[in-house]
Amino acid sequence: MAAKRLPTEPPDDAVVPQRHSNAPVVGEEIASHYPRCFSCGKEHPTGLHMQIIAEEGLAVSAEFEVTEHHQGAPGLAHGGLLAAAFDEALGALNWLLQAPAVTARLETDFKSPVPVGRIVHIDAQIVAVAGRKVYTHAIGRLDGPQGPVVLTSSALFIQVPLSHFHENGRREDVERIAKERETTGGLPGNLIEVNP
Repeated sequence: MAAKRLPTEPPDDAVVPQRHSNAPVVGEEIASHYPRCFSCGKEHPTGLHMQIIAEEGLAVSAEFEVTEHHQGAPGLAHGGLLAAAFDEALGALNWLLQAPAVTARLETDFKSPVPVGRIVHIDAQIVAVAGRKVYTHAIGRLDGPQGPVVLTSSALFIQVPLSHFHENGRREDVERIAKERETTGGLPGNLIEVNP
């Protein structure tokens, strides 16, 4: 009997896509899609404030510091918070395709505890695309790209139209960010910018 394919494993007919010609260039920081985002937003008071950088091909790297606000057990990062960081890094890969997408499935394997005051470095890449499905994988290391592996993660994203965010977000938040974007010269009416 053949082994069943996991939901985050691409099917046989999946392809490795081309990086979009308008994707962020190698070495460029990928801007926050929303200033109040817990993971990448600069305006979230206790967020991760992740820095995500476009890398070669279909890859990004990301880093954040685990602070006292991110504890689960005393002095250790909360596992759900670490999963959120991986969701953000893996989701940022979609900027390389210039297609908005949402998380359909996230699988995270915890290899060792992550202490408060340490840096988590994430290397993420797009594995394949099949239709609207984007398959991704990431490795998290402690204190830099050469540090010990502390987490691994795979995710499946589904590409959606921008209207998905307008139609499903809390109305007052959608209206506030649309107004802010119009006032500050952002794209009128857009909640999420595809080309920040």
